[in-house]
Amino acid sequence: MALQATIQGLKAQAGSQLGLSVARLFASAAAPIKVEVMPYKVHRIDAPSNIVETNVTELMDFYKLMYKMRRMEIAADMMYKAKFIRGFCHLYDGQEAVLTGIEAAITLQDSIITSYRDHCQHVTRGGSVVGLMAELMGKKDGATRGLGGSMHIYNRKNNFYGGNGIVGAQIPLGAGIALAHKYKGEKNVCITMYGDGAANQGQKYEALNMAGLWNLPVIFVCENNHYGMGTAEWRAAKSPNFYTRGDYIPGIKVDGMDVLAVKNAVAFAKAYALANGPIVMEMDTYRYHGHSMSDPGSTYRTRDEINAMRTERDPIERVKKLLLANGVEAAELKKIDREVKKEVDEAVEAAKASTAPPEHWLWKNMYVK
Repeated sequence: MALQATIQGLKAQAGSQLGLSVARLFASAAAPIKVEVMPYKVHRIDAPSNIVETNVTELMDFYKLMYKMRRMEIAADMMYKAKFIRGFCHLYDGQEAVLTGIEAAITLQDSIITSYRDHCQHVTRGGSVVGLMAELMGKKDGATRGLGGSMHIYNRKNNFYGGNGIVGAQIPLGAGIALAHKYKGEKNVCITMYGDGAANQGQKYEALNMAGLWNLPVIFVCENNHYGMGTAEWRAAKSPNFYTRGDYIPGIKVDGMDVLAVKNAVAFAKAYALANGPIVMEMDTYRYHGHSMSDPGSTYRTRDEINAMRTERDPIERVKKLLLANGVEAAELKKIDREVKKEVDEAVEAAKASTAPPEHWLWKNMYVK
């Protein structure tokens, strides 16, 4: 991290007195900051505290990761319009706090499975920006060697069971992954992510039933960005309170635009799931782009609505304001912005320079002699 590197550099160059002042600076970066987040709404369970503890170091990590997600998706938008990326492409910008908060509360030994909106999971599960961009462009240096594309990125090593192209298909699969964790005696959960557009699927209720019967360590995370493709939630769901839709399974509704609220709630949900079984979480979030790159996103909602969300609830700006209020210089954040932008720009160029998979890979992983 930039702040830690600066501190180490100063220590190396200075004597004991400067070393002491730098140590005090580092201590202040780790000093606890208490933040009051929006109260949680709950179903069949007591709500966790809405006072969350963090520190400057953690907030800086959150800022850098979320800004990287944002720059990646903006780059993907540009490359799609320039026709370097073809086919389906679903962007995540606006929803960065959900995944960042989730990863802050779990480990790489916990599992994640999601829908086709999966670019950022690739990075939080240990993948590179180059690997993502190359995959989007169908190149052999891509995350799945150019064979999966935008919707099917996967990393078994770090328990990322992929983007899944069929709406809601990942929900029963997530219950199955949780069953595997329990069968093996592992103290881990499966984060099973889906959108409000998939929340009415029958297979979701079958998965909820089995998870409830077997007390599986699964956290069902509904990322409610309020539009299933171009259909507003109130037009598609008689009950848009998705955190209550587990009926006999507890639920919690979270401000999904606040990374600290998400981190705190997921830590609570993980402890609950390991001890008691499944829990449903509804993340109240928002996507800035349309459903996919083929959707302008402005025919069923107004530009004023989108701009209001950017102005009032943007997850990156929220963390930025916290950092500035706790002594971080604006110049330090601008430095991070430049570094991240450079990383993404270089990844795009490296992806462009990569080559297409060889023709004989058309049969790769399909037939075995």
